[in-house]
Amino acid sequence: MRLGIIGLPQSGKATVFEALTRTVAADGNPQESRIGTITVPDKRVDILSDMYTPRKTIYAQVAYFLPGKADHAGGAKQEQSIWTQVRDCDALIHAVRNFSGYGVDAPTPKADVAAIDQELIISDLLVVEKRLERLALDERRGKKPNPEEIALLNQCNAHLENERPLRRFPEIATAKLLRGFAFLSAKPMLMLFNNTDEDDALPDAVSLPEGESCMVIRAKLEQELAQMSDDEAREFLVAFNIAASATDRVIQRSYDLMGLISFFTVGEDEVRAWTIGRDTDAVEAAEVIHSDIKKGFIRAEVLAYDDLMDAGSYAEARKKGTVRLEGKTYKVVDGDIINFRFNV
Repeated sequence: MRLGIIGLPQSGKATVFEALTRTVAADGNPQESRIGTITVPDKRVDILSDMYTPRKTIYAQVAYFLPGKADHAGGAKQEQSIWTQVRDCDALIHAVRNFSGYGVDAPTPKADVAAIDQELIISDLLVVEKRLERLALDERRGKKPNPEEIALLNQCNAHLENERPLRRFPEIATAKLLRGFAFLSAKPMLMLFNNTDEDDALPDAVSLPEGESCMVIRAKLEQELAQMSDDEAREFLVAFNIAASATDRVIQRSYDLMGLISFFTVGEDEVRAWTIGRDTDAVEAAEVIHSDIKKGFIRAEVLAYDDLMDAGSYAEARKKGTVRLEGKTYKVVDGDIINFRFNV
């Protein structure tokens, strides 16, 4: 999972990035893009690893991407460069300034949210208009376009012209025919309001449409927390009434926002967490591990994590009848432990 961090100047994007990735830039060069990959904490993986004592334990990972500013670019060109860089991200984190400071104007979070949405909408509108023009040209040349694609693009065009981001229309945002366009306003977005150290509340001024996902981060505070030892961090969390680190909270919210779950493969060689979308078929989950497993899929041997914990061992779970065989269309559930049977 790759999450792109965006926001207006002075919103604290770099501080948010460092708080989430627990890194500090060596030189702080804003021209350079930065990426930080972190392990997704999962107590279930810890317990499975203790149970199987494998040679390797592999957790799911999240990559946070902070786009750099293009050299020799400014204004609209710089903005388009940033949007091009985050177009291949799975979701976006919008850092919204909700703090004041010396030489900084009072925060205007509602206006800032609207400003970034406007940029995303304009970028997508250009893509839609260009594609519709191309399809119209192809039709004049005698090539019959896909009517479903045209209908979807016209719907996109109407929503965007009305200044509505495509993420608010799930049937369009998730349409397979539109995936190749990687529309920015269709990507799941978490609005992260960057507050002062003493403020842990959402801004009162913000009035967001229903369905938008938002949360607060005290980025400067969390950045300091990320550089501490575990013992120091625990004391810090208590002192500032922080239930969990920003990293853990944002990961959990990101999984919920994108509809992601984890399934596990276990054995003496490896215990591993795999990330997939909710309602993924077993055969598609198999492909996440290797395309050959999908091609030669026979059955999925499935055991729920909770059933394994109740039984105490895989062998006991089998005796209890909680280990079951499922076919290609089985919908994988969060926490499933799966052994794929296949033949290539």
